[in-house]
Amino acid sequence: MGSGARIAVIGVGNEFRRDDGVGPAVLARLLERAGSRAFPAETVLAACDGDPARLIGLWEGARLAVVVDAAQAHPGTAGRIHRIELDAERLGRPATTSSHGLGLGEAVDLARVLGRLPGRLVVYAVEGADASLGTGLTPAVADVVEPLADSVEKEIEEEAVRHRAAEAGGAR
Repeated sequence: MGSGARIAVIGVGNEFRRDDGVGPAVLARLLERAGSRAFPAETVLAACDGDPARLIGLWEGARLAVVVDAAQAHPGTAGRIHRIELDAERLGRPATTSSHGLGLGEAVDLARVLGRLPGRLVVYAVEGADASLGTGLTPAVADVVEPLADSVEKEIEEEAVRHRAAEAGGAR
């Protein structure tokens, strides 16, 4: 399991498929914020199209990976956010539900087999309303970009505090 010194924030999606672009939109907001305030030095902000190999490459060696992606639910509520957290112990166990058709699920399964999972994985899945060709998020999804960026930033800050505390405890 990866338990390195990095924090990886990965915005997954395609900004040319309407609500599927929520991951890149949140990432763009975090990049804007990075210009005015510093994230911990070990934080990496990256975009990904959802390809499992690319996802694994981005989170490999990270002590925390935060992934923001669009989700389809039937019936769904556009803009509803689901937060899923898996630590190294739970990530190391085989999945109990199918992840058929999900790039993220496939990436977790493949990374598990290869021993290339992050120490902790937090996924923010945002229910979308429209994944057709085109740019721009639907209003309900656009409304969650700012609060979701706040949540991701809080994840980063909390992990940095945990890491500093663990380092201080180990330095005694």
